[in-house]
Amino acid sequence: MIRSSAGLLLFRFTPELEVLLVHPGGPFWARKDLGAWSIPKGEIDRGETPLDAARREFSEETGGTVDGPFLPLEARRQSTGKIVHAWAVPADFDPLTLTSTSYSMEWPPRSGRQQSFPEVDRAAWFTVADARLKIIKGQLGFLDDIERLIAETRHNPEGGATTQPAKTRS
Repeated sequence: MIRSSAGLLLFRFTPELEVLLVHPGGPFWARKDLGAWSIPKGEIDRGETPLDAARREFSEETGGTVDGPFLPLEARRQSTGKIVHAWAVPADFDPLTLTSTSYSMEWPPRSGRQQSFPEVDRAAWFTVADARLKIIKGQLGFLDDIERLIAETRHNPEGGATTQPAKTRS
């Protein structure tokens, strides 16, 4: 069975288009930066819609909540075979308010000791050009999608998509 995840790509204008990415927590990612960031995302639970999973994962990984509109992006297959469903959301989030759930793993390896690590250790806003350097390779297409969506919306004001950010709640 193909595993699926879902996530949200928050965007805002300052005045340049910026996107919110998160950096995974834990020892494997501690010294990685370029090509290590992601949209806030996670596994879709049984009986859960992809959009509900994306909203839940955003809350679990950032401590915030966001209201739509949720603009669907093209699903992407990751190098692991996992399918990631994503939605762009015009919203603002203060990275300083980040609170993430945690997970446990044996660390150091073969030590027999369990340690707890945050799922996400930081969040940041990036211009799309900078995000292209930071985001994991399998999610680059989401940046293409958001640029195309914004261009279409600006050229077609009747398109129905708002580009004004909503506030997130922490």
